[in-house]
Amino acid sequence: MSIQNLVALYVVLFGLVFGSYLNVLIFRLPRGISTVLPRSRCPRCRAAIPPWGNIPVLSFLLLRGRCRQCAARISWRYPLIEIVTGVCFLLSYRRFDTFADSLIAAVFCCAMIVLGMIDLEHYILPDVITKPGIVLGLILQPWISWCSLWEAVIGVLLGAGVLAALSWGWYWWKGVHGMGLGDVKMLAMIGAFLGWQGTLITLLLSSLAGSLVGGALMISGRMGPQSKLPFGFFLASGAIVTLFFAHELLEGYLALTGLGSLASP
Repeated sequence: MSIQNLVALYVVLFGLVFGSYLNVLIFRLPRGISTVLPRSRCPRCRAAIPPWGNIPVLSFLLLRGRCRQCAARISWRYPLIEIVTGVCFLLSYRRFDTFADSLIAAVFCCAMIVLGMIDLEHYILPDVITKPGIVLGLILQPWISWCSLWEAVIGVLLGAGVLAALSWGWYWWKGVHGMGLGDVKMLAMIGAFLGWQGTLITLLLSSLAGSLVGGALMISGRMGPQSKLPFGFFLASGAIVTLFFAHELLEGYLALTGLGSLASP
């Protein structure tokens, strides 16, 4: 095995371990529980989970997805989050040339995973992540190669402004807010990390995905016209895709629309 592949393996393993902690954040943050203490326990029987029961993915497989004490089912969400985090860490390592870019990309992905999963379950986007995330994204700009500080500032203003305008416009038209301020702050955070171009691509992807999923749920009768959709989940997914594949997405769009030939000399 080459040195590069060996490093990639370690990166994935580290991502799996970190994904295990993201599961803790996803479960405890909305419930106001400390993310450090007490030790992880089975939600049903409250039995403490031993260290060997917290091995990412492997413990789930060995336990066959059930608690060792009470045989309660363990959600597939836990190993899935660990695997997704491992993949994001690997992409961060493979996609970017500098250690700073890779580290920042991994941190951003972790924040998006936590926000997206919390919104999917609770329809909230904790300020404890979004507000510091906006500041952190701007502070880290000198070490980010994919956008500049001014692009990030514009991204923050654009991200917050577009969703705030849509929310208040919907409120003026229908008398109810189309989305919460959590979505506004989350897109502002995305703008702080990805810049204004990344913000627009993320908004386009998340709106398209949300519309398709929402439409499918309405057709199937599982969601009504007034039902809430966890838009933060789609923002998180769109932001991660944009982080790693923005260039390919833009090239594909230009080729599909024929604008690429017009832009070439």
